[in-house]
Amino acid sequence: MLRTSFTELVGIEAPILCGGMQYVGYAGMCAAVSNAGGLGTISALTQGSVENLKAEIRKTRDLTSKPFAVRI
Repeated sequence: MLRTSFTELVGIEAPILCGGMQYVGYAGMCAAVSNAGGLGTISALTQGSVENLKAEIRKTRDLTSKPFAVRI
């Protein structure tokens, strides 16, 4: 585990940030990165609506208990 001010700030194990990527920023990838010790990111624009974004956040919470981000 590599400790930096970034890892301590966001509560992750490795200083790896998966940026919000259009068309691929879904719960599965986000949770995989977070579960591996980085900070996974959901892309809000990819979801298409507020309802879909809420559902994707819920899916991510089901897939990981680790921190993740939402790019708006």
